[in-house]
Amino acid sequence: MRLPRVKPEHAPQRLSDGTVRLGGVMYGLASEISDADGWAWSALALMDGTRAPAEIAARLRAAHTTLTLEDADGIVATLLSSGHVEEAAPGPCEELSEREKERYSRSREYFRWVDLTPRDHGWEPQLRLKAARVLVAGLGGTGSHAAWSLAAAGVGRLHLVDPDVVELSNLNRQILYTEADLGRPKAEAALDRLRPVNSDIEITAEEATIDGPERLARLLHGFDALALCADRPREPAGIRTWASRVCARAGIPWVSGGYDGPLVSVGVFGPGGPCFECVRAGIPPQPGAGYGWPGVTGASAGLSGQLVAHDVLALLTGLSATPPGYFHGLALLDPDAHVYARHPSRDECEFCY
Repeated sequence: MRLPRVKPEHAPQRLSDGTVRLGGVMYGLASEISDADGWAWSALALMDGTRAPAEIAARLRAAHTTLTLEDADGIVATLLSSGHVEEAAPGPCEELSEREKERYSRSREYFRWVDLTPRDHGWEPQLRLKAARVLVAGLGGTGSHAAWSLAAAGVGRLHLVDPDVVELSNLNRQILYTEADLGRPKAEAALDRLRPVNSDIEITAEEATIDGPERLARLLHGFDALALCADRPREPAGIRTWASRVCARAGIPWVSGGYDGPLVSVGVFGPGGPCFECVRAGIPPQPGAGYGWPGVTGASAGLSGQLVAHDVLALLTGLSATPPGYFHGLALLDPDAHVYARHPSRDECEFCY
C-alpha cells in the first residue's frame, strides 16, 4: 500500500481501558486491538493518506522510543492487513469502462466499506461480478426480485429459467411483470424487463421445468452459482435436495430463499460448509416450513429475493462473512427475531464438502 489511510467508515475509537476499536460494532465489522501503550492508536493517526508505510513506522518509532524498528514495522504491517485501511491513491482499473465505473460507483463504495481484504483500486469485487455466471431458477416472488438485483449489480451473465406464465395473482409481489404480461411466459417477460435494466451484461432465458436432478445438472453446466428460487417439487426429497446434491458434486455454491407467511428465510450452501440436507436435518419440523404457504405480500417476497441476491453477491465477490452451510432470515412480526440455523455435517453424509 503506497499511501494508506483508515477507511472513514472504520474510524478508530479508543476505549477507557486503552482498547482500540475499528469498524463499528453495529455493522458487524468491528475489530478490537489491545493497546495499553498507545502504539496502534498513534499508528492509525498517522495513516491519513499522506505518508508511505516506511514513514509511518519511522514516525511511530520517534513518538514511542521504546519501540524497535522491527516492532514499528510489524505494527504498521498488521494494521495494513487488517482490512480497515485502504489505499488513498488507488491505481487504475482498465478492465471496466468509464460507463461501468459510473454505473457501479455506489456498489464500489459499499464493497470498499465491507471488504476486509486490502485492494489495489477497490474495483476488484465488481470485476468478480462481471466475470460471474449465475443461473436463476424460478421467477416468482423471490426469483423476480433476485433476478432484478443480480442484473442491476452487474453479474456478467444471467440465465433465467421458469416454466410458468404470468397470472393475475402474481402481480401482488412479482416485480418484473405488469398487467400487459398476463398469459406470457415468465421467462420471456422477465427477459424483456431485465435487458433494459443493464445492457452491459448478458441475459438469457428459458421456459423450462426442472423435473429432476439430471435436468438441473444440465442447466447448471458452465455456471458459477445457483440462485434457487423455485419451490417445486417441495421437500422432502424435492428441488432443494436435488440442488444440494447436484451442486455438491459440481462444487458450485447456491442460495435458496422464500417465505412462510411472515417468516422470510434464506439458505446459503457451498464448498466449505455442511450441505442443505445436513443443516435441514438439525432443524425441528415446523408447520409450513419449506416455503409452502401461499400468504405473501410484495414486501415479504421482495425481502426474500433481495436476501437471495445479497448472499449470491457475497459468495461471488468473496465478501461473505460466514462460511456456507446455514439458514438465516427474519420474522416480520417480531423485530427482535433473527433467524439463524447451522448444524454440522452428519457422519454418514456423502455430499458434504
